[in-house]
Amino acid sequence: MQVARWYCPTGHTSFSLLPDCLASRLSGSLDEVEDVVATVEAKVAAGSSIEAAAGEMRPDIELPGALRWVRRRLSPVRMTLLALATLMPGRLGNDPRLPAVREALGTKQALMRLREIGSAHLGALGPPFGFGRRQRRRWRWRRRTQHEMGPDPPRPNR
Repeated sequence: MQVARWYCPTGHTSFSLLPDCLASRLSGSLDEVEDVVATVEAKVAAGSSIEAAAGEMRPDIELPGALRWVRRRLSPVRMTLLALATLMPGRLGNDPRLPAVREALGTKQALMRLREIGSAHLGALGPPFGFGRRQRRRWRWRRRTQHEMGPDPPRPNR
């Protein structure tokens, strides 16, 4: 789906109007993301592993790629469900996992329903559910340039 995008010359940034059905910062809809999470959680509950579920859902790519694809959907949805269960105690039940949230809401499209219920918090919640920024990585590679030939310079005193 093509999403309209505009540029704000005052703020020097671009913005778009994302339809409610689409997942932010992921290709596909919220229903597709929810299906992946529900499938993985059902397989894990049945005694299988995330790796096995990823291999079954994405046989077209190798296992490490399938695992990344699944985890890009699974981890943010789990964090969002936990955040919303904390923000709205009693509304989603006591269990922040997708099957329990679906049961508490009485729907198979829990993420779409949660986007309506938690609309006041969408700016703070991360993708694919909300519109907040992606989480920063905990580690960063430092780019080091090659030093000049000769002995190392003295270390600064701390």
